[in-house]
Amino acid sequence: MSEDPYDVLGVPKTATAEEIKKAYRKIAKESHPDLHPGDAAAEARFKAAGAAHDLLKDPETRARYDRGEIDASGQERPPERTFYRDFAEQPDNPYRQGPRYEGFGDEQDIFAEFLRRHGGREGASFRSHAYRARGEDAHYALEVPFLDAANGGSMRITLPGGGGLEVKIPRGVHEGQTLRLRGKGGPGHGGGDPGDAYVTLSIRPHPVFTREGDDIVISLPITLYEAVLGAKIEAPTIAGPVKVTVPRGTSSGRILRLKGRGIAAAGRPPGDQRIELRIALPGEVDDDLARFMEAWRDGHAYDPRKEGTP
Repeated sequence: MSEDPYDVLGVPKTATAEEIKKAYRKIAKESHPDLHPGDAAAEARFKAAGAAHDLLKDPETRARYDRGEIDASGQERPPERTFYRDFAEQPDNPYRQGPRYEGFGDEQDIFAEFLRRHGGREGASFRSHAYRARGEDAHYALEVPFLDAANGGSMRITLPGGGGLEVKIPRGVHEGQTLRLRGKGGPGHGGGDPGDAYVTLSIRPHPVFTREGDDIVISLPITLYEAVLGAKIEAPTIAGPVKVTVPRGTSSGRILRLKGRGIAAAGRPPGDQRIELRIALPGEVDDDLARFMEAWRDGHAYDPRKEGTP
């Protein structure tokens, strides 16, 4: 599988943001692990599409990738120029020479010779000045399961060198949110501070729950007799199942609201959970049910399509 995010999503480099989003949603829908349990290839496609979408949906990150500054995983690419040349050409370099050493060999060799000749105190001071620098910032993309994003949790990023980075997921994080981990980037040089790590989150879709703001929305099937007679049934929430009451005579599309059962992010009141009830008929309508409904229809006929019609 190609690592290029454009190839992963099947879009050209000129694709618009909407085309990128549409391509990601199509792959996520077709390859979701919940729809293909045990299918490693489908799971790999799903994860690759999520990582590609994370990188390309942000205009700044996409531009940096297109310029070759970061790779497909969001990691900084090593600079093409050598350290000596970078340092020598900086305007604030106190040892910068005005004219170039034209005709005397490669300027990098001359710069290295300059360092060797200044091996005393001044040279040590210069080397310390040259190498003292803050470490590079690191950029990562992390796919978070829906319930971990809703309730908070902890995940681990495996780094290219084999190490790991622990990421604490705050409760209520949202799609595209970036977490800053201070001091978790590249190491500093010459006693300089380490860089920071920036982790951009994508939220894995859930087969039951959908998030709208801080509200959680689900569609819950009920039986025909539960709708007619009313019932107490179990409904899933992000904190676990709860009992809800289906009122007698419930129609499909009726909304039950559970106050405070939505996203409870820090610093703002918790959202609600909305349950849309949907009447589901049995897989097969037998003769008993058919005869009962025919007899009931003959004495209680009604037309809901005409109710409220002028």
